This record gives sequence, structure tokens and C-alpha cells, in this order.
Amino acid sequence: MNRNEWITQAARLQAAEQPFALVTVLRAQAPTSGKAGDKAVVTADGQIHGWIGGGCAQPAVIKTVRRALLDGQPRTIRIAPSDESAERDLGDVLEFGMACHSGGTLELFIDPVMPSALLTVVGDSPVARALVSLAPRVGLRVAVVAHGAQVADYPDADTVLGTDDAPVVAAQLASTPFVVVATQGRRDLQGLKAALALQPQGLWFVASARKAGVLLDTLVTSGEDPAAVARIVAPAGEFIGAQTPEEIALSVLTSVVAARRGHAPKAVISAQADAATVPALTAVAVEATAAVAASGKSSCCGG
Repeated sequence: MNRNEWITQAARLQAAEQPFALVTVLRAQAPTSGKAGDKAVVTADGQIHGWIGGGCAQPAVIKTVRRALLDGQPRTIRIAPSDESAERDLGDVLEFGMACHSGGTLELFIDPVMPSALLTVVGDSPVARALVSLAPRVGLRVAVVAHGAQVADYPDADTVLGTDDAPVVAAQLASTPFVVVATQGRRDLQGLKAALALQPQGLWFVASARKAGVLLDTLVTSGEDPAAVARIVAPAGEFIGAQTPEEIALSVLTSVVAARRGHAPKAVISAQADAATVPALTAVAVEATAAVAASGKSSCCGG
């Protein structure tokens, strides 16, 4: 067996944008076949490329790898002889009992390697172009959706769709976790409908609270799912006093990164929106947005 096979497999999986975990033996107490420094690439379907010890340790490793690939968090595990195969959370390490008769103890570090997340930017505006330029700098792949968009205009994008027709967009971008609509007055409704068709994990709309409230109401009355509309975050971005397109893009990208790291985006509506029309929006969101409106603070784009 080639103990360095993991290097080749890691490169292959990364090129294919497939998730995996790099598992490293930290400590080994004899008798074990795994030694400190041994490594393997482990996938969610249980394939092990490399060497981290014999069959007794593998079930616990595969189980933990699957968990790590779900939340993206690394873990340290210890596999020690025991009459029971139960696991115990010891705070800094997760311990698994090993009923095999071979004995020995292994401590392993499981580091998930996730494919780059995809950010879809809807719209052909100064803010949209700034987002497309900035997003790859924080490890995001970018897809652009805009009526008439040309590939040459977005050299930093992985994918450019020259249409905002919702069914076409949904068919060609089947899995995109994050979407920002930055149409800024050009085909706003078409862009929002295309974004909703993608059913993303997080959806932000670059617009003022007043404008967003009107358009969200229009989406619901036109037949869009009220619950899905309620999850649109508008105004988009963190309040940093942004003025230029690049600053606005930075404020929005801050929210996207936060969502990517497990901080769920919170939907906001304008003070004029009707909470009964969009039932999933809470009274807390209405009060919070009304307070912002009363303070005189506009959205990041000042639309």
C-alpha cells in the first residue's frame, strides 16, 4: 500500500470540487499499525486513500469524517481499547471505544476540506461588478446572472449567464448556496425571481428599505412563495457607512462570509411592508427596521 497515495487523491478531489477530510495520526500507542504522522484522505462515502491504521479504527474515522463534512468543523478523536464501542465527548477530543482485540490507542486529527462555495451575483451594475471582483479574494467562486451579460466583461467569474429568465437560471445553476441581487433599478423583479428560483441558503437584495418593501410585496402578489420572499435580506450588507460601489460590495460580502461561517442571515423588511402579506417575517424584524428608518439611516446603496 502506498502511504502517500493521499497526496494524489487530495489533488484529484480538489480539482473536481469534491469534499473530503485529511486525517492525520497525531499519536499512536502500541500495538497499532498506524504511526504518528500517517495520513489519509477520507471521503463521505467511506473511501480511504492513504494509511491511518487497520480496520478497527476505520468505522470511527468514517463516522466522524461524515459529521465534519456536514458542518465544516475539524475534530480530534481518540480510539482506545474498551469493552464498549460508545463515544464520549471529552471537550477537546471525542473518544471512541474500540472492542477489537489488537489493543493500542490512536489519536487523530480530522480536517475537512470543502469545495469553494458558489456566490451568484444577479445584475449588471457597479455593485455587481465590484462583488464579482472581490468575492474570489475570500475564496468564493462566482456566477453572474444578468440580461445581456458577456463573459469578457467578468474575467473573475467562473460562470456568466446572459439571461435572467428564472427557469433557465434554475436549470443551469442547480446548486448555489448564496445569491446577491444587485440589479440597482435594472430588471429588479426579473432578477429577484431568478434568485428565488435558485432556492439559495442565503439571499440578499441591494436596495433601500423602502424600495425593497415595495418589491417584496410585488413578488408575493405575483405568486412567489411568501415564505421564500420573507427570507430575502434587504437592505443587504453590514452597516459600515459604505458609499462607493466597492465599499457597498464589501459590506454585502461581509454578510455572505458570515452566513458561510454559520451565522444565518436575518430577513428584514421595510417599515412600510405588511407583515400579514409576508407571514414569515416577525414583529421583531418589523420593529427593528422601523427603528432604522426612524433614525434616518439609509441602506448601503442609498437607493
